[in-house]
Amino acid sequence: MKSMEPRQNGSRSRLLSQPFMENPAHASTRADYFGIWTSLPIAAVVVDATDHIVDVNPAAESLFNRSARSLTGMTVMDLSAEASILQENLLHARRRQAPVWVDDFVILLPDRVQLPTTLQLAPLASLDDQTDQLLLCFRSREIEGKISHGNRAKSAARSAVGLADMLSHEIRNPLAAIIGAAQLLSIKLQSADLELSELIVDEAHRIRKLIERVDQFGQTAFNECRAFNVHDLLDRACRSAHLGCAAGIRIDTEFDPSLPEVWADHDQLLQVFLNLLQNASEAIDGEGGSIHIRTRYDPFLRTRDSDGEEKILPIHVEIIDNGKGMNAEIAANAFEPFVSGRQNGSGLGLTLVSTILNDVGGWIAFESRPGRTVFRVSLPIAPQEKPV
Repeated sequence: MKSMEPRQNGSRSRLLSQPFMENPAHASTRADYFGIWTSLPIAAVVVDATDHIVDVNPAAESLFNRSARSLTGMTVMDLSAEASILQENLLHARRRQAPVWVDDFVILLPDRVQLPTTLQLAPLASLDDQTDQLLLCFRSREIEGKISHGNRAKSAARSAVGLADMLSHEIRNPLAAIIGAAQLLSIKLQSADLELSELIVDEAHRIRKLIERVDQFGQTAFNECRAFNVHDLLDRACRSAHLGCAAGIRIDTEFDPSLPEVWADHDQLLQVFLNLLQNASEAIDGEGGSIHIRTRYDPFLRTRDSDGEEKILPIHVEIIDNGKGMNAEIAANAFEPFVSGRQNGSGLGLTLVSTILNDVGGWIAFESRPGRTVFRVSLPIAPQEKPV
């Protein structure tokens, strides 16, 4: 194994060539580069000409669940579940001296756990014309999936509001005319034809009820946001579920007692969790079904609203069930109106959930496989009062 210069407590990065490092005129630039390297949110690894790791950033330590000291000096092949594919792409990047993108690349975590990622390899910038060092950037496919789900939920919420407005204005009036005409006809019809007019009226009333349900999406503005304890709300949702949709299903809770208060409309947020509990209950078949509700604090999820203002969503509520899960087609469109995995489902529950959370600036994402589905709702904390 090629000998390596000891890593000096992260005091400098091998991303910078030695002549550059020794030039005092480049001191501020060196500090800037090191700041970028350590704060980069994507896991990055530098390998030398023999494919041994010479540097990693903190995001890579987090992704691989190993310290920089344990990773430095390892061959990058030891982190791959597909060594031959990695070797081929390393050679390709060096020969072409150009970036290479590898989709759906599987890495190995401790205890041989496999994790799908996307991998980008690029020759490391140098003062020389050519370098055998490569920069490898890994991005967890699981994280990409959560971001994609969250973005689709926001898009579906906007679509649902537009759909509600269209239905309300364009269908209600002609539907009322159809009902009125059918009722007038029924007065003059013989008994043989009366059944048909009653069918028209009944079906029209059913369509009107569906429109009333969809019309909820245009009425979810959070005009009564206030601070409250989300655990109290979840306790109430659990009691309601026990008496209704989740009767006979075990519901366990794991609450973080240190959570600050959330900022939302209490009744609308209650509807969110009731809908998610109902979905979880309906996904469970037979005995042994359970739902687990967990809360935690994590300040790293941030989004931007339509005005570009950054929102921090540190309060997370997870609703986990051990049901049958969603198939790929349903999962890809779960937040769209009228998409349902149940035969008689309306497909409006998750659309309403995404609409409500979009109004409050919250976030929802999920992951699903047979035996485990997790919906994560992320919420803002209540504004802190400034001392007088």
